[in-house]
Amino acid sequence: MSGNWSILRLTSLAPPISTVDPPPSNTSQYPSLTEWEAPSFTRAAQFRVGATFVLFLFAACSNLALLASVWRGRGRRLASHLRPLMLSLASADLMMTFVVMPLDAVWNVTVQWYGGDALCKLLCFLKLFAMHASAFILVVISLDRQHAILHPLDALNAHRRNRRMLLLAWSLSLLLASPQLFIFRTIRVEAVDFTQCASHGSFRQHWQETAYNMFHFTTLYVVPLLVMSCCYSRILLHIHLQHLRNKAGESHLRRSGTDMIPKARMKTLKMTVVIVLSFVVCWTPYYLLGIWYWFQPDMLRVTPEYVHHALFVFGNLNTCCDPVIYGFYTPSFRADLSACCRRTRSNIEASPRSVGRHSVRRDPHSEEHGPRPAANQAASD
Repeated sequence: MSGNWSILRLTSLAPPISTVDPPPSNTSQYPSLTEWEAPSFTRAAQFRVGATFVLFLFAACSNLALLASVWRGRGRRLASHLRPLMLSLASADLMMTFVVMPLDAVWNVTVQWYGGDALCKLLCFLKLFAMHASAFILVVISLDRQHAILHPLDALNAHRRNRRMLLLAWSLSLLLASPQLFIFRTIRVEAVDFTQCASHGSFRQHWQETAYNMFHFTTLYVVPLLVMSCCYSRILLHIHLQHLRNKAGESHLRRSGTDMIPKARMKTLKMTVVIVLSFVVCWTPYYLLGIWYWFQPDMLRVTPEYVHHALFVFGNLNTCCDPVIYGFYTPSFRADLSACCRRTRSNIEASPRSVGRHSVRRDPHSEEHGPRPAANQAASD
């Protein structure tokens, strides 16, 4: 991948905010569009596509299973205020799975854009919408856990409060992603017969483009991280102070349930902490690389191409982590998966037997002409 191609196609570097985001034409530090070289489907990009395909299969199956378990399976036993949170988290992960991953993989294979202007705008909008929804729902989960631990007696209002926060999270995601519909469009480079979905020319100055990317970096990563860190810090401080009071003998009613955190609530807290940590661990390296690019575009010439691809794939791994973490902490989800596997295996094993019996029963001469052939006998057994 040439340096010019890396500048043109930020999907291999910048966070999934602006998939293809070349510099504005009036910035002197970049070459003009007519001087850009035709790109190619490199070996590093092939690795990215293959890894994305594997993650797509796993994320689709696991998140669909999580959604089915919480919606119609044993997961319905969850508390009424927790079910909408897990349903929203699985829905956001499925948006990432069915929008971000296929778009990235196909785009790397085709190299240039063949979907037209309307699809260019729509998919760039959906990509940013999915990213924001995934981050904001983690914020809602963190706020819910904070309220559940710090105000355990206010559980009656949790369902209505969570529904309002989820509505706000989805609405904000929709609002913040809407500029993509106006910024992105198809651009054709006549010199090399190349068409790309890009934001080229949407910003008059390069600093405006950087400010736009930094704004979404703040809303996608910095603000959610600060809110989640604040929530869990307050939770840990509350647990620590409660432990000190119990140790000092100030809480003599240890089994009253009002001053000790129940095991089920503590288990849910641990699960949400791990889910948030997986988000931070998976996406932090990729966002840091994006910041480096936005302020020093020449870094493309000093960092190997496979690093950009590998960090993006590692970020997408977060979509696969949520159902795995949920299953680790939730026996009902594991039971639903086991039951589904047993039904599938029994159906596969029963199919050839039923076909064999059906063919034997349809033989009108089986009783008249003596013993059945060995093949039919084996099939009926």
